Amino acid sequence: MTDVWLRALVQILVFAAVVFAVERIVSIFVGRKLQTQAINQRLDLISRGVSRGQAMQLLRRQASVLPEGLPAFISAPAVRLVKMLMATGVSVPTCPLMAILVATPAIIFAAIIVFIIATGGVIGPGRILMIGTIAFLIGAGIPLMIFQVRANRMRKKMEDQFPVALDVFVRGLRAGHPIAAALDLLTVEMPDPIGSQFGIAVDEVTYGADLRDALSAMADRWDLDDMRMFVVSLSVQSETGGNLAEILENLSQVIRERASMMRKVRALSSEGRMTAVMLTTLPVLSFTLLFMANPSFYLDVADDPAFLPGYVVLLTLYAIGFFTIRRMIDLKV
Repeated sequence: MTDVWLRALVQILVFAAVVFAVERIVSIFVGRKLQTQAINQRLDLISRGVSRGQAMQLLRRQASVLPEGLPAFISAPAVRLVKMLMATGVSVPTCPLMAILVATPAIIFAAIIVFIIATGGVIGPGRILMIGTIAFLIGAGIPLMIFQVRANRMRKKMEDQFPVALDVFVRGLRAGHPIAAALDLLTVEMPDPIGSQFGIAVDEVTYGADLRDALSAMADRWDLDDMRMFVVSLSVQSETGGNLAEILENLSQVIRERASMMRKVRALSSEGRMTAVMLTTLPVLSFTLLFMANPSFYLDVADDPAFLPGYVVLLTLYAIGFFTIRRMIDLKV
């Protein structure tokens, strides 16, 4: 064998040894990461030292954290905000997160005002209204839109996971597990969001709540009819008896058929829903981006006497159009 072939063989063997060593190191690292990674957020919090009670309080985001005595026009949106934050799966506590959403627009508003005064600009009612609007959009409006999109995705994922969870629950019952043990099986076998939500219900039962009340509270938090049917099935079976596994298996089939019909309806209405999304988000994004790129485009006309009433009318018409479009695309099956 010549020196050239011997050198080539050594290089091939060295290359193969390096590739094999790297592959083994990567497989060991990935394997350890998968072993230590929790299947859902609740188990991840518990593995990091958070108690089950603290994880339950953090994930379910009860509306009781709101101050008492708030007027209806404030408490109703606040409750919806709490439910939306719960659906997003954000682990930041509710009060600090709401404080950030309130403080950020105020900070942006004050910073813009200080900048205009420092550069010798004039502050009038029209400019104050314009700056307040842009500060709210940047500091709270766009983050809330992002939270809403994420909450809708998590709610859709919850709907898709629920029949699978019912199948796992039925298999646990047929294997001889009691209801509480079958529910606890879901907390370790199902990923987020449904794994953490059933874990919250199991923790509430552990701390003394009734099982039906815990599951009913979970259904109210997510506002899903499928969960309410599940709670009704458990309640009826506990009062009248019967084969719970067979009842839930039939319920799982009904939920899948209902979800199939809903997908058909969404496919037929996709054009209208996309139009609604564009009509509601494009004005906000275009206004925000244009103001950030060229503030004088708006501020130069903000001192005109017709600007203030025209701007208020514009915001009112946008709000009316927003809620009208939302009602038009709110399909129920």
